[in-house]
Amino acid sequence: MPKCRVRRLEIDHLGLEKQDREILTMIIKRYNGGPVGAETLAISMGEGVDTLEDYYEPYLIQAGLLQRTPRGRMATALAYEHLKIPGGIVHGVQGERCVQGERGNENSGLLF
Repeated sequence: MPKCRVRRLEIDHLGLEKQDREILTMIIKRYNGGPVGAETLAISMGEGVDTLEDYYEPYLIQAGLLQRTPRGRMATALAYEHLKIPGGIVHGVQGERCVQGERGNENSGLLF
């Protein structure tokens, strides 16, 4: 596909569409990286649960940007990096949450 078409469709170098990036951004910013349930996420995005699970999630999971856990969906460190949002890894452990004062972190409950 020619580069101008890809740009017009807002597809980035990982093959993510605008909606894919919005899903990851929603998980990271509104739900602190997750976990967040599929129904809650779908409602937040204005999408149906089936659309989220059948259309968007498979590629995001395959690309290593999203994890499905028993507690819900979580953005991976790669998602933070791709979206250029600080966070995602604390001392090499993906998705670990710090408590105030732990590991020198003053921001309780935030992902870094």
